[in-house]
Amino acid sequence: MNIYKLHFSTMAAVLLIILPAGAQGPGGNGKRAPMYNPSTEMTVTGTVEEVAHPGGWGGTHLTLKTEKGTLDVHLGPSRFLAEKQFTFAKGDRIEVTNSKVAYAGGDALAARVVKRGDKTLTLRDSSGIPRWSRGRRHSL
Repeated sequence: MNIYKLHFSTMAAVLLIILPAGAQGPGGNGKRAPMYNPSTEMTVTGTVEEVAHPGGWGGTHLTLKTEKGTLDVHLGPSRFLAEKQFTFAKGDRIEVTNSKVAYAGGDALAARVVKRGDKTLTLRDSSGIPRWSRGRRHSL
């Protein structure tokens, strides 16, 4: 039985060393998603050009065309949007309260509140804590 305890202890030690070194962001691509920053919060209005679900974490992203150009909007987990029965389609006119963040070598918007017509989807509280995280602060 001592050999099993030793084997388990060795495996646990190896995992503690390997996992942090190989940890990846939610997209599974080695890039960490940035944290929501309330100090950079702004509101933009535009038309959805594309709806995407990139990476392995199941996030929903929008390409939003505004008067000032095209923006990458990160909403949150697709399952959270489905639970809230909120969908997006090309051509939707929306208003997004968001935080501008650096992501994957460019800028992106981490959405906090999205309004479409008379419907509102709140993704994060005013501090930027995701509603899907049960109060834990983490990245996009």
